[in-house]
Amino acid sequence: MLNRIILIGRLTRDPELRFTPANGVPVAQFTIAVDRPFVNQKGERETDFIRIVTWRKLAEICANNLTKGRLVAVDGRLQIRSYDGQDGQRRYITEVVADTVQFLDRAKSGSNEQSSDSFDADFSFDPGIDDINGDGVPF
Repeated sequence: MLNRIILIGRLTRDPELRFTPANGVPVAQFTIAVDRPFVNQKGERETDFIRIVTWRKLAEICANNLTKGRLVAVDGRLQIRSYDGQDGQRRYITEVVADTVQFLDRAKSGSNEQSSDSFDADFSFDPGIDDINGDGVPF
């Protein structure tokens, strides 16, 4: 069986870095905008907004070096998880757990980001039950 996804898109906002309550493992999340490869009936391109999750060292690298608008390539796996909301309703979250994030453009001049053009990190982490708080989400 194979679960692999490769995306290229731009960040819609700065990454959010947090730490798991049990172990303090870094986890960062951000969303990228990815254009669909066709135009709709109005002649416009539609865009998908895809949630990306990174863990450990890769999370720290992304949080410290990525900002809104940066172009990235993400290689990872698709994950669909669920949890029960406070209202008792079952909620589903679809996200890409990234194994690799490549920075495809340069940081804007004047920013405090590192000068390297690309980071290719191969860190993966699948959270265990200890890394998820009581509501079934890692935050």
